[in-house]
Amino acid sequence: MLSVIFIWLYMLLTCYVVGVSCIRVIGGKNFTCRHEVSYLYAGLGAITVYAQFFSIFRKVGLAANVVVLLVCGLCIVFLKNELLYHMHNFRLTITPVKAAAILVLFLVFAYGTSTGVIHYDTGLYHAQSIRWIEEYGIVPGLGNLHSRLAYNSAAFCLSALYSMAFLGGQSYHCCAGFLAFGLALVCMEGITKERIKGFCAPRTGSPLSKPRLSDFARLTAVYYLLMIFDEMVSPASDYFMVLLVFFIVIRWLELIERKESAYLPYALLCVLGVSVVTVKLSGALILLLTLKPAVMMIKEKRGKEIVKFLVLGVLTILPFLVRNVILSGWLVYPFTSVDLFSFTFKIPKGMADYDAREIQVWGRGFSDVERYGEAPCKWLPEWAAGLDGSNKVFLMLALVGILLFTGYLLYAIIKKKKDMADFLHVGGTLLACFLFWLLSAPLIRYGCVFLWMFPVMMWGYLYLKISPHIDRFKIYFIVVMLFGIYKLAAFGMEVYEGATAAYLVSQKDYENFDTVAYELHGYTFYYPKEGDRVGYQDFPSAPVKAEDIFSGDKIEEGFKDVIHQ
Repeated sequence: MLSVIFIWLYMLLTCYVVGVSCIRVIGGKNFTCRHEVSYLYAGLGAITVYAQFFSIFRKVGLAANVVVLLVCGLCIVFLKNELLYHMHNFRLTITPVKAAAILVLFLVFAYGTSTGVIHYDTGLYHAQSIRWIEEYGIVPGLGNLHSRLAYNSAAFCLSALYSMAFLGGQSYHCCAGFLAFGLALVCMEGITKERIKGFCAPRTGSPLSKPRLSDFARLTAVYYLLMIFDEMVSPASDYFMVLLVFFIVIRWLELIERKESAYLPYALLCVLGVSVVTVKLSGALILLLTLKPAVMMIKEKRGKEIVKFLVLGVLTILPFLVRNVILSGWLVYPFTSVDLFSFTFKIPKGMADYDAREIQVWGRGFSDVERYGEAPCKWLPEWAAGLDGSNKVFLMLALVGILLFTGYLLYAIIKKKKDMADFLHVGGTLLACFLFWLLSAPLIRYGCVFLWMFPVMMWGYLYLKISPHIDRFKIYFIVVMLFGIYKLAAFGMEVYEGATAAYLVSQKDYENFDTVAYELHGYTFYYPKEGDRVGYQDFPSAPVKAEDIFSGDKIEEGFKDVIHQ
């Protein structure tokens, strides 16, 4: 836990300084974020892009961190007054109660990131992917050694940057927990002294006592944080994607609730949305949100700003695409619809297609790839039957929510309700994300944010419209309090039962498994004695003994497929 705290303090410093600097450069000197946490997320997004770029040229370790520190030093020198202003403003606005709450959250999430359950796929390929980035940065055709090593995710580059493996100890994996802590701070923003007074005095009619759509989004985010608390020790890309989407949706809802008329805050969130794509493709359709700032800039004839944000979007996704090509020979592995390259290290099309089908079938809860071509009417009922109780409820609410969304859309068109446009845009985006996830690879951890958030938005909007007529006793507040007490009690019991003092100093290390060693071109490789997992320590490795597929004499020269041997 102590190791996580030190790494998080380093991440707080670097991400905040970089975030403030990026917002200053992109938004200009007159634009500031309303919440300090937004600077952290901006910094995380920028540093994630940097880590990917760096990995293309060198291994991500000491040198990469030295560059980060040098950049932060220059930012502090040139933006000293602005950073001092932020610190002064933070000191004036934070209360002792709020400071204590932040400290408690920091320590609780640091503890949760220090121990817990290591994800199965972490031992299968997450840990090895991160170590490849730590040791080599990137190697051409790495997917030929193990196809899952071609599952490129920006989350692995970020994890490698902050793993501190170059210090000679263990490789730490703290980034998912850090993002979770940041989202917890975002959720805490909804609890203010004024709003508590409004809830306690409902008859005053104060708008502060009324729930908002962003509150429903925050409650859903809290639910997710409780669900992953004992799992965020793993550097799985699913957690990174879901946490980023929650942040984007909450901030977007806040913007439309306060009727933000400037394009800039929306555009900045859209740049972060591009980062979501580089973390996990299941969140790609969140980019539909870009329609709003694009329309706003076109109406205002801001040609330079349009070009600027297009360039930012390209720079954000470019290293991800370059890494895809180098790792697999495909622009977006394992999808072969875009076939642009013919490198000798390119993973064969048949293998890539099989991999894509296996991902989709596995996401549907099956292991037989032959079921790939089944119509949804055949596999969907079987998949739904395998869900747990709470997700079955969410699925039912989501399916009915499609009818609600259709009704809202027709009502807005018929009645010419322009004030519903922002809600319909967000709702339509979440609906598209939900359907894309549901009809492709609907494993819960791949897209639970869409399964949960879409119905919450649809039913939450309905509640907000009818509550003034029926909600004289604060039904919303009572339900939230009762559900909160139940979930917190269950969460507390779970944490208490699994509590351990074993990781109060160092974080729980990656799991490692018994392996068999063999030689290739003077290098020692490994494969597992049983099963398909190796872990982090025995490196390099693959689930099975590899053939001699070296492109040259050194690992840095890469691996070619069997056909090009």
